[in-house]
Amino acid sequence: MVAHVTVTQHGLRAKLYHEMEPKARDHPGVSPINAFIVGLVLLSLVALAIETEPSISDTWRRGLFLFNIVIIAIFAFEYLVRLWIAGEDPRYRGVTGRIRYVFTPYAIADLIAFLPEMLFLIHAQGNSEQTLMMLRVLRLFRLVKIARCVPAFDILGAAMRRAGSQLLTTLAVALALVYISAVALYFIEGIGQGREEFGSIPRAVWWAIATLTTVGYGDVYPVTTLGRVAASVIALAGIGVVALPAGVFASAFSDELREREQEKAARKAATGLGHAPGDERATARD
Repeated sequence: MVAHVTVTQHGLRAKLYHEMEPKARDHPGVSPINAFIVGLVLLSLVALAIETEPSISDTWRRGLFLFNIVIIAIFAFEYLVRLWIAGEDPRYRGVTGRIRYVFTPYAIADLIAFLPEMLFLIHAQGNSEQTLMMLRVLRLFRLVKIARCVPAFDILGAAMRRAGSQLLTTLAVALALVYISAVALYFIEGIGQGREEFGSIPRAVWWAIATLTTVGYGDVYPVTTLGRVAASVIALAGIGVVALPAGVFASAFSDELREREQEKAARKAATGLGHAPGDERATARD
């Protein structure tokens, strides 16, 4: 009888693991459980926005309060379930493995998504509404749940890692151009014309960022001919600075998609031949 219960629990844990962990699923797409979690995250963020509206009635406010309690309870239960099913991964088996899992980025985000607000609600006496609203901002950590539950976000993360060095290079180029632009306008408009808006390099940095990112608020602008010529050159350079990271990321994203499609095709071909991709290597080792 005990052995039967153990097997049943292990089977349930394995099933939940394959449903809740996208990497463990045999087919793409979002599982019903994860779709439900994503829906709750989106609803909780909508509730956060509505709660900041001072004109809503007390009835609505009480309803949102009760709705948030339900969501907190569900996310707390989800956290415990994920802690339990983590044992399906060999890295997180046993007590030490579970402790290791608790300190993973996803587990930390899951905990922050509900625990601070739960503790506040348990000890709500004497606490201010402002404190509660500040804790509600921690609901933004629930966005990590979406990245975890939707497999497509894994492709974005892989593309970011693939293009990491190139993106850092473009960031360094952008920062250098911002600084050079600020220095140039500081000497042309600040020292040359005594304009307070360009009275120091840090002040000129604001103009450089607004110009190079093509935002162009218009609150600060050069008035001299030389300053306008320099600003024109800087603005044209800003078009390339903004476009370069987008091109780098698009290329990395395309490469990641292509490689994943090739791997999927290879797995299908290997399955059609009646063996997994690693069987030949295993036979050679034997």
